[in-house]
Amino acid sequence: MPPKRRSEREPEPHPEGPPPPPRRHVPWSSVWWLVAMFLLLWGWQSAVDTFTVQTIPYSAFKKHVVAGEVTEIVIEPELIHGHIKLAEKPKDGPQELEFRTVRVEDKDLVDDLEAHDVTFVGELPRLVSRLLIGWLLPIALMIGLWMLLSRRLGAAAGQAMSFGKSPAKLSPTDETGVTFADVAGCEEAKLELSEVVDFLKNPSRYQALGARIPKGILLVGPPGTGKTLLAKAVAGEARVPFYSLSGSDFVEMFVGVGAARVRDLFEQAAKSAPCIIFIDELDAVGRQRGVHMGVVNDEREQTLNQLLVEMDGFEANSGVILLAATNRPDVLDRALLRAGRFDRQVVLDAPDIDGRKAILEVHARGKPLAGDVDLGVVAQATPGFAGADLANTLNEAALLAARRGDDAIHQVDVEEAIEKVIAGPERKSRRLSDALKRRIAVHEVGHALVAYFSPHADPVHKVSIVPRGQAALGYTLQLPTEDQFILTRSELVDRIKGLLGGRAAEDVVFGEVSSGAENDLEKATAIARQMVARLGMSERVGLPQLGVRDESPFLGGPGIGGLQRDCAEDTAREVDVEVRALMSEGYDAARAILRGHRPTLDRITEQLLKCETLDHEAFTALVVEIEGAAAPA
Repeated sequence: MPPKRRSEREPEPHPEGPPPPPRRHVPWSSVWWLVAMFLLLWGWQSAVDTFTVQTIPYSAFKKHVVAGEVTEIVIEPELIHGHIKLAEKPKDGPQELEFRTVRVEDKDLVDDLEAHDVTFVGELPRLVSRLLIGWLLPIALMIGLWMLLSRRLGAAAGQAMSFGKSPAKLSPTDETGVTFADVAGCEEAKLELSEVVDFLKNPSRYQALGARIPKGILLVGPPGTGKTLLAKAVAGEARVPFYSLSGSDFVEMFVGVGAARVRDLFEQAAKSAPCIIFIDELDAVGRQRGVHMGVVNDEREQTLNQLLVEMDGFEANSGVILLAATNRPDVLDRALLRAGRFDRQVVLDAPDIDGRKAILEVHARGKPLAGDVDLGVVAQATPGFAGADLANTLNEAALLAARRGDDAIHQVDVEEAIEKVIAGPERKSRRLSDALKRRIAVHEVGHALVAYFSPHADPVHKVSIVPRGQAALGYTLQLPTEDQFILTRSELVDRIKGLLGGRAAEDVVFGEVSSGAENDLEKATAIARQMVARLGMSERVGLPQLGVRDESPFLGGPGIGGLQRDCAEDTAREVDVEVRALMSEGYDAARAILRGHRPTLDRITEQLLKCETLDHEAFTALVVEIEGAAAPA
């Protein structure tokens, strides 16, 4: 048998019986505390004596008695104290004062006091009051201060030792406050997650069939689509503990803290099983690992490694389910997305018109809606809105109604809220000259007329020259009649024409353009470049995709996003030529439309300058009246 190591050997018995108990050493900090306490006590008593009673010699006391300045005294076995009123007021002191002197043997004291009519009494020593004021009260204050500082130091030490504790917030089973009835517009996602709820309620039914629930479920989608709300609804439906935290909660400046927090989180979850762990913004800790040429974030990578180990170490059907949410699935590590970790991905996209109506109905609970409010019309007027945008719209409508003093929300409030969310709040206080107002009106009417006479453009919803937001001096709002998931080449070309209509109107009316079309040119150029470089809509360039999108598909708008060139110089030059051709064709077409309908442009401009805003019905009626023909289908 090999010899035991020193740490494994049994302790040898003490030759003279049991070993003596270890000596307890008094820490030097306690000794210094006691010394400081007694010094403060001495200072306390000195301060009390200095500020309340003046100590004088006995001889001076006798002089004051002879001078008749002592009014009354108290005679104690060792002290004499009383009140003196000086005959003349001194220059640098009070005329009346309290004094104290040490008593000496004086057999003539009583005779002198009676001779000068001094009131005097004898008094026994007040041990209780002197002990309380001079000693017990300061000692109590020092003990209290000592205990307070000890608690603070202990709390600081506890915080220093709790770096590795998980910061996850635990919601009890009855406090999530959210169920599937509070989530609308994502029926497919709720169907996917209903299996998780059923497994947490009835795990034996799945175990009997040899099935296992996914260990991890990743919720992906644009911001505001309800990923966090849906995770809370899963916990609320299953009635299980719900641990929620953000991916950034794991990352600290100290290497190893994030990994320790991951371990602590899963240990807590295992004790509370069945339960749900929800990590929001998973991309903060789960980004792709790789070889870095610069400074490496070792803390984040170690945290990710520990998360991978903990997820892979789950026992089958352990009752702990990991939900995570992100809008950047393209940057997540592949090992995190493999089967056995995040087995299922649930996509939450922007809702369609039926989903938007259902979301509006959920957020309209508890809000007094007037009879003229049609949530179906509101849903049709808000394409591309996420759940958070719709909730914000109804909240803005309630604020507008309260501002006007109404007791209910009307349709006009909801429409104004939609425009506020899209274009920003009105800024009627911004003063514009008449010439600038006319140029803005011509610009916006140009957008609207080009869109009206383009067969594949979205209908004009409203035209306004009221400044909104930070930079918009006017706006033309076009809304599709139905959700658009794909766009044809004709629709994209008409969209470019509509964007260039404002600049074309300024060119037609004033013969000179302005800087007001900067944003229009940016959007039109982005659409044209997408058509040529990514969508294969140019015969000259052909079908190959010549650009790689450099941003998340959930964070960029449709047709608008940065492209990284992925082609030769000659091909890039041809792309630029085609983009310029598309822009020129759209601009020429817009100018042709406006020149052909110049009287309509002028009259609608005059009407817009009078009322500042034209809605769909008023704008269409004006065009039909001026053109003398029915509106195109």
